[in-house]
Amino acid sequence: MKTLKAGDKVPAFSSTDQDGNTIHLSDYSGKNLVVFFYPRANTPGCTAEACNLRDNYKELQDAGYELLGVSEDSQKKQANFRNKYEFPFPLLADEDHTVINAFGVWGPKKFMGREYDGIHRMTFVVDGEGKVSRVIEKVKTKDHAAQLLA
Repeated sequence: MKTLKAGDKVPAFSSTDQDGNTIHLSDYSGKNLVVFFYPRANTPGCTAEACNLRDNYKELQDAGYELLGVSEDSQKKQANFRNKYEFPFPLLADEDHTVINAFGVWGPKKFMGREYDGIHRMTFVVDGEGKVSRVIEKVKTKDHAAQLLA
């Protein structure tokens, strides 16, 4: 797994959000962007993480952050997830792994003794020039906004 690190330039990307809109990295030029990767929509950890970001969205925006959630779920699953929990930020349906591979968050995982490849739950803060300013590798799902605001 070749994961982006602080100081790395994020490769230009475009992907589709839950509503079928095309989102480009360049849409966030000049802004601080939080890109959070989660394994699967509507699972307990992913729901806790996304809801924590939703509940602290105003504080995150006040701190100058825009948010973008990413998983390999379909557009329909992302739309259901967003609508069910009323997320105010877009969720990318990265089924072809364009964004996942650009950030390098796909790789070997272990769960209950089983090994498989999947998305590693990680968060990247990208500055207005498209460079990674911070990487959070150990995401606290229930307190993720506090990690970003710290």
